[in-house]
Amino acid sequence: MSGQRVIVVEVDRSARSRVAADWAAREALRRGLPLRVVPVAPPDHVTAELADRHPELRFDTARFTGAAVQEPRSLWQDAEIVVLGLLGEDVLSGSTPGTPAREVAGASTCPVVLVPDGHVRADPAYRPTWITVGVDARDPAAGAIRFAFDTARRWRAHLRVLHAWTLPPSAAELPFSVSEEDRATWEDHEVQLLSDAVRPWREKYPTVRVLEDVVLFSPAEALIRNPGGAELVVVGRRHSYGYGTGLPAIADELLRHTRCPVAVAPG
Repeated sequence: MSGQRVIVVEVDRSARSRVAADWAAREALRRGLPLRVVPVAPPDHVTAELADRHPELRFDTARFTGAAVQEPRSLWQDAEIVVLGLLGEDVLSGSTPGTPAREVAGASTCPVVLVPDGHVRADPAYRPTWITVGVDARDPAAGAIRFAFDTARRWRAHLRVLHAWTLPPSAAELPFSVSEEDRATWEDHEVQLLSDAVRPWREKYPTVRVLEDVVLFSPAEALIRNPGGAELVVVGRRHSYGYGTGLPAIADELLRHTRCPVAVAPG
């Protein structure tokens, strides 16, 4: 291994793989890191195509022979980000070449970006404008927030920090419908929770333009309804905010309803 941090992307001969590889190449350029292309099927011309589309791109020189190909996780150890292409629900269930996306997202020590097959390759000069991160303001996942802010800074993109909330259990016990005054009071409290959770990150990343958004939906529905269309959605890999173990359930739901990449961040 080179010892330097790299962007890692797994590729095969599929079209989805090329879309993911192109996303990884553009991210490697933004971060000034080499790209490591890991073949999980007989190699094709992906690397040559990337070099042609992105002349300034540097490639990592790791060799893909023997045990490294049989155990691709050994090639993620110095990864800044791992990028995987998805083909519908089959990839999430693990019926594709290479290591299943669910396993990668659940075990990786770095963020894993899942690029759905419906994602359209952008022009190399294209600069994304919006990133969305889902945050539980009561128990914010620092890894997801850190990755979202850092990526927004590098992309020079706006960051939408989204907190979903529901009415308190006491609302169901009311004899009448919830009044606008009560709802406004509860919502103001949620807004304050989110503001408190985001304040340290605003101070750490002062150049990032942030929109704090509090919505009365479930976490998955809130992210799927994402107005304006984010070019990347970030979620955390932890027990809170509706997540299970391994690949968050919310990421499963997102990938069934969105064409934009979804980043799963540990921590």
